[in-house]
Amino acid sequence: MLLSSAIFACGGKNGNQGDVAFNQGAYEEAVEEYSKDLKYNPKNVVLLYNRGRAHEEQGQLDSALADFESALEIDPNNFQVLLAISNFHYTQNNYEKAMLFASRAEEISGAPASASFMKGRAMHQLGYTEDALKAYGNAIKLDKNYAPAYFNRGMLKLALKRKRSACEDFQLAKGLEYEAANDAILKYCK
Repeated sequence: MLLSSAIFACGGKNGNQGDVAFNQGAYEEAVEEYSKDLKYNPKNVVLLYNRGRAHEEQGQLDSALADFESALEIDPNNFQVLLAISNFHYTQNNYEKAMLFASRAEEISGAPASASFMKGRAMHQLGYTEDALKAYGNAIKLDKNYAPAYFNRGMLKLALKRKRSACEDFQLAKGLEYEAANDAILKYCK
């Protein structure tokens, strides 16, 4: 799942044709519509972000990143855009950059739990285990119903030989209907 798709939904209030096309899965058409709108409003962060998402859905990752970076130049404190860039770098296995952009997003007032979660994922991959645990914990503190944070924290605790605590996290994730949690419980918590 692409994190950015869950953060900044395409489907603005103005009935933008790009949003309509995006929501129908017509990503090429969405890019065309957003591009038309950007000719008249080139500094519209939402249009740039949404066009980037449409590029991303088509696998045009360089174009997606270019749009996200353009949006960030206009609004450097937009946590949705920062998280989209973080997610881009994470999917490219560039965990240092993923951590950097997620950290920037996390510092912005009102940032969602997904900012801390993304930071934790990148730190986890980099081997910063205690910092990753803290980031997952912060995501949970921000949103007690953020099941992926419980699950990932459980997996990290399992790797650190903290089985009992890991299984508690898996149980919490399962209670939030996180699909992979039940398999983890069956596999690790006997």
